[in-house]
Amino acid sequence: MRILVFQHVAVEHPGIFREFLRADGVPWDAIELDAGEPIPDLSCYDALWVMGGPMDVWDVEEHPWLIPEKQAIRRWVRELERPFLGVCLGHQLLADALGGTCGPQRPPEVGILDVSLTEEGKRDDVFGRQPATAQALQWHGVRVAQPPEGAVVLASSPACRVQAMRVGRCAWSAQYHVELEDATIPAWGCIPEYAAALEKVQGKGALQRLAAEAQPLMPTFKDCARRLYEDFMKAASALRLAS
Repeated sequence: MRILVFQHVAVEHPGIFREFLRADGVPWDAIELDAGEPIPDLSCYDALWVMGGPMDVWDVEEHPWLIPEKQAIRRWVRELERPFLGVCLGHQLLADALGGTCGPQRPPEVGILDVSLTEEGKRDDVFGRQPATAQALQWHGVRVAQPPEGAVVLASSPACRVQAMRVGRCAWSAQYHVELEDATIPAWGCIPEYAAALEKVQGKGALQRLAAEAQPLMPTFKDCARRLYEDFMKAASALRLAS
């Protein structure tokens, strides 16, 4: 298996998933779209991961590469029907690319907040081994307002109905961050848009408080990430055999 990763800012990479990929000997290529790197031939890859970023799905004038990215996501999921995993912006791009809609998240979800599986989520091949209710890192001011056709909501929170979804038989995504590692929060705090959003919601000194709050939860975050990775890879392998 070879994985293609779309990145939108250098510090929003696959995080702890890199450790799992390295241990399993799974090759992967990261395409830094915001740096102008072109999208390669999709036929060379078995799975597509789309990570987060500080831009919004509708920022196509400022970031015109969002247009071919959405086209690639649509082709990957609807035409090629290959395994897809989206996180945060990647979750929103999946919805937007497939005919759903995104809109402002009011209030923004920033911090460590509860996310709960739906009944469908508890039975899902990829999300089913996640805790029924778990604390998760949220850092977003946009939400999936209307999921695309064929979507099933897998997780929700009080402020955001579509925290995770499955689209069709091959695509999964999460609004919250499942890829955390120890360096994640300090690194993201260096992005001006993220720092501003965090301080707007939680006040001065929010970055240090958030990092301190997350530290004792890291073993749980990593365990959840491990399960999600294992179950996605298992589902991806099954899809490859069935195709």
